[in-house]
Amino acid sequence: MLRAWKLEFEIDAKSGKAIYLQIADAVIRDIQTGRLKPGEALPGSRNLAQLLKVNRNTVIEALNVLLLEGWLVSRERSGTFVSDELPKAGAKDNRPQDTYKSAEHTKVYRIKFDDGHPDTGIAPITELARAYRQIFNQKGKWRMMGYSSELGNRDFREAVAQMLSHQRAMQVNYKNICITRGSQMAMYLTAQTLIDEGDCVIVENPGYQPAWEALQHAGAKLLPAAVDKEGIVLTDILTYLNSNVIKAVYVTPHRQYPTTVSLSLRRRLELVALSNKYGFTIIEDDYDNEFHFGYRPILPLASFAELDNYVYIGTMSKVVAPALRIGFLVSSNPAFIERVAGLRRIIDVQGDNIMEQAVLQLIKDGTIKKHIKKATAHYRVKRDNVAILLNKHLGQYVDYTIPDGGLAFWVVPKTAVNWEELTENLKGHGIKIISPTIYGFNQQAFGLRLGYGSLPESELEEALMKMAKYFEKT
Repeated sequence: MLRAWKLEFEIDAKSGKAIYLQIADAVIRDIQTGRLKPGEALPGSRNLAQLLKVNRNTVIEALNVLLLEGWLVSRERSGTFVSDELPKAGAKDNRPQDTYKSAEHTKVYRIKFDDGHPDTGIAPITELARAYRQIFNQKGKWRMMGYSSELGNRDFREAVAQMLSHQRAMQVNYKNICITRGSQMAMYLTAQTLIDEGDCVIVENPGYQPAWEALQHAGAKLLPAAVDKEGIVLTDILTYLNSNVIKAVYVTPHRQYPTTVSLSLRRRLELVALSNKYGFTIIEDDYDNEFHFGYRPILPLASFAELDNYVYIGTMSKVVAPALRIGFLVSSNPAFIERVAGLRRIIDVQGDNIMEQAVLQLIKDGTIKKHIKKATAHYRVKRDNVAILLNKHLGQYVDYTIPDGGLAFWVVPKTAVNWEELTENLKGHGIKIISPTIYGFNQQAFGLRLGYGSLPESELEEALMKMAKYFEKT
């Protein structure tokens, strides 16, 4: 398909306007004057970048602005085109002026902090795609196209059980495991199976709101327990136990979310003892076990042979990519797993059997193990560099500890911060942070979780510099 149109304008490096916005506005001008007509194809981002002598990512940001505002449309496998739903060139714009925004005034985030997503650029996507294709070339592939167990493919569950036994000291087999579409589904199934209306569940504060929502949807009454440098505070748990019947305690002991602290061994032992004594279930969310930079990951609470009642939740999404929705839940209670299977059968007859087979192949041929080793080294270097940048730009304004693993830092300002004001200030620079309000239980959290795994170092430094300028003025 021919793309004869060429963008002809000069980038003003001295302008206060970002280059990607200059490009976007130049394209809009060409659309409005009729140089670019509805339905006309644009050159690819690579060609535009070469033409304008700018980084391709800058062009992609400009195209994203135009797609977001509706000037362009993207058609799969065809390219990017001028939208057909545009006013004719020279026609009067009858839209209310307060609803019309040019690319210059649209708030577009260039840098987005997440809560600890992996770097998809190093994910073994090619290997996964190859394994997926090989599945369809196998003899007897027709057997995989039918229904399988609602708990997941047996071979895959056996592989997960072996991994949990060898690497996390959990004495389980495939019958103890249900494969889910991500850890949030595992949390939902757990809550719906375990919790009855009005049951009391203790949660960490600050903590993980999506898990709270799953528990509340099942009818739970949530009781917040504080978190300090040793993890969840057991005196808070004891206070609740003295006045309430507790059905479960939801914890993230390996690396507490969001603060990244690990539950101390003393508290682990005490929590296990309390669970056995009072009969409550420990719901253990081990959301990023693989990426650990010390000697070895701390073993799960579920690995303690004396623990009677537990549900262990894990995920493979961070190992490969967030878009790969494979999680799992584990319990030594056969009746619980049977009830989970019954619920899973209602909402989702089975998981993605083909994808489970493909990931299983990557486990068997050593790709997953090799990737985890490579990714851990990658993130260790990145973590160390982020620590240097934090000290350089924010050292005088915030406190933080260097995490032993995971993909995020917990940053605590030394003085009180107006989080709403900081969020808006950074938004003005195209930087998005996760509002601390989502971490606190009926209150605002005292710190900021900064995921570093998915961001380039240059963007991380730019964002930290902007934060430093804000703190300097306040």
